[in-house]
Amino acid sequence: MQYLWFPVTPFEQNCSLIWCSVTNEAVIVDPGGSSPELEKKITELNLSIKAIWLTHGHWDHAGAGKYYADKYNIEILGPHIEDTFLFESLPEQAARFGLSSETEAYLPSKWLKEGDSVEIGKLKFDVLHCPGHTPGHIVFIEKTQGKAWVGDVLFNGSIGRTDFPRGNTADLLSSIKNKLLPLGDDIEFYPGHGSSSTFGREKRYNPFLK
Repeated sequence: MQYLWFPVTPFEQNCSLIWCSVTNEAVIVDPGGSSPELEKKITELNLSIKAIWLTHGHWDHAGAGKYYADKYNIEILGPHIEDTFLFESLPEQAARFGLSSETEAYLPSKWLKEGDSVEIGKLKFDVLHCPGHTPGHIVFIEKTQGKAWVGDVLFNGSIGRTDFPRGNTADLLSSIKNKLLPLGDDIEFYPGHGSSSTFGREKRYNPFLK
């Protein structure tokens, strides 16, 4: 597995490019905004983009999903269907930040649910439904190499906000404590904002998990 991060949107959201070094097949995770650097790297590495994976429907994560789906003629996979209302309101979300002309409403090609898996090349990622930040939030776990893409569920030293529509603090903490942390202390995770960490480090030091 190879991967790179590209901060996008005014919120410095971590858009990720993940690829299988054996097959050169790749996915884009949470392309909230278009990124010339991302597109340049795809060309330089001669990657074959196969899909877009979305953790949830907030504008800074999903805003450019349709742009890249059209550009590379690929499917959009995820999140859970409970985030439908967020995809339908993408233009309104963007308008709050004066960016309405950059975003249009769309729906993913396929919703994902707990127990699903997605593959890229020889890599397989398990899908966990982790509501709280949004009701349809999912995360992608690659257990063989101990990597996780968790969107806005968990951060280095913090947790996702729950003051957005249909956010729920109890659900968020349950998702973290009952689904993510039991996967193992050594799992390294990549959040939607900020730097990476491990589940073990957050278990020990994250003040919101005490």
